[in-house]
Amino acid sequence: MDFTLSEDQLAVQDLARRFAAAELAPHAARWDEEGFFPVATLRAAAALGFAGIYVRGDVGGSELSRLDAALIFEELSAGCTSTAAYLSIHNMASWMVDRFGNAEQRQRFLPALTRMDLIASYCLTEPGSGSDAGALRTRAQREGDHYILNGGKAFISGAGVSDLYVTMVRTGEEGPKGITCLAIEKGTPGLSFGKPERKMGWNSQPTAQVLFENCHVPVVNRLGSEGEGFRMAMMGLDGGRINIGACSLGTARAAIAQSRRYLGERHAFGRPIGDFQALQFKLADMATALEASRLLILSAAAALDRRDPHATMLCAMAKRFATDACFEIADNALQIHGGYGYLKDFPLERHVRDLRVHQILEGTNEIMRVIIARELMRQ
Repeated sequence: MDFTLSEDQLAVQDLARRFAAAELAPHAARWDEEGFFPVATLRAAAALGFAGIYVRGDVGGSELSRLDAALIFEELSAGCTSTAAYLSIHNMASWMVDRFGNAEQRQRFLPALTRMDLIASYCLTEPGSGSDAGALRTRAQREGDHYILNGGKAFISGAGVSDLYVTMVRTGEEGPKGITCLAIEKGTPGLSFGKPERKMGWNSQPTAQVLFENCHVPVVNRLGSEGEGFRMAMMGLDGGRINIGACSLGTARAAIAQSRRYLGERHAFGRPIGDFQALQFKLADMATALEASRLLILSAAAALDRRDPHATMLCAMAKRFATDACFEIADNALQIHGGYGYLKDFPLERHVRDLRVHQILEGTNEIMRVIIARELMRQ
């Protein structure tokens, strides 16, 4: 078992690190404050291959592995959690087109998606079905060469801005077997969007409802066959869970780095507060939790790459552990800074706000426990 990264992986990691330091970190606080969606910066990331990380090369993808993607998202999130997380969502949607789309769909959508000339969103959650994704109610009724959609999706990153919405709809019976995946283009008649949500964090990306009112979607925009949508969604979420866990790693790492600086700069009782053993122990525990989280994320990514039969459980374990641990790391970093950590002059309060949602999206951490326990009981 060799934990050493290859030369290519080190090069990709360094490229992402340098991009994050130059193009994300200097602007992250302003983007958060202004609610600014940095499309030009996302396209600059796409020019480096970060918008189609595990998409095939014939349509402009980078053809990298899930492990490579985890390395990239850790580095990007150290610069801006929210923007890195949006890239993760775009990658998941693009991968679904690449994996399940036919030749015409791949050529029609993916060259522009890998450049981010087209921006993609992933639409699964509804106002009445979050954790119980198989109970979604957005209905797609086929009439000739179109599906007529009625319903809506909730908490959709990129809603109103994105150009393509990879959407799970109900075409058949109740439950998972009746779900189908459609690629819905912006401007489709009957497609509209709710007002922007007012959020705790992730403010550098827009979030709103996606609404369908007699929305006419061509049948040629269906990915795969009718009834395959739920399986596609779950496969997409395995990778999404690794990516969001990796985004947690980078943010927690940035919080630890900020804490190390502060422990050397801040004085109390006549000496640097880093001299106090209580804070040294806190820092040691934070670093240990980060390393354990990283090992779980990379192990799960490697399992997904090799198509391990237990990959879904391992991805759930990694996502649950890493997002919980990294949120606690950021919270402890804020505590180390005392009152200053609560101010927007320091990045810690933003780290805490941005990381909190990682315990909810891509499947709540309670659902991760359900997935893990269900797999264990089958063994």
